[in-house]
Amino acid sequence: MKVVMATGTFDILHPGHGLYLEESKKLGGKDCKLVVIVARDSTVRDRKRIPIIDENQRLEMIKMLKPVDKAYLGHKTDMFKIVEEINPDIIAIGSDQSFNLENIKNQLEKRNIEAEVIRISDYRKAKLDSTCKIIRKIKQTDFEEKNLKDC
Repeated sequence: MKVVMATGTFDILHPGHGLYLEESKKLGGKDCKLVVIVARDSTVRDRKRIPIIDENQRLEMIKMLKPVDKAYLGHKTDMFKIVEEINPDIIAIGSDQSFNLENIKNQLEKRNIEAEVIRISDYRKAKLDSTCKIIRKIKQTDFEEKNLKDC
């Protein structure tokens, strides 16, 4: 059985996340096990922004998704530590993730991890196809008192 690892923030879930996880699982073939690593709040803050949803709730939501067999929070200081612990056959990188594949491969080689690194090329284009676009849309929406009472 092949183990595929997918990683991400998964802050505000949208169909692009589902596509990424489905495509990641396909990389391992018929009897694949998909393990998802959810980025820690501190990691997200260090790299791009303050997460809207806290790490424990994001992990809980990822565990509920159909393609996911196991899900864990990443390590706070060393993102490759959990890769060493799980020892996946394949690491799937999302089409919109800015990781440099060669840098990842070099780090894996230094740690004697023999995982293949594959970027998922499929991307679900939509008006609100990223967490940042969803956040911008929410900020632009005029929430009057009448709208808030139904929230």
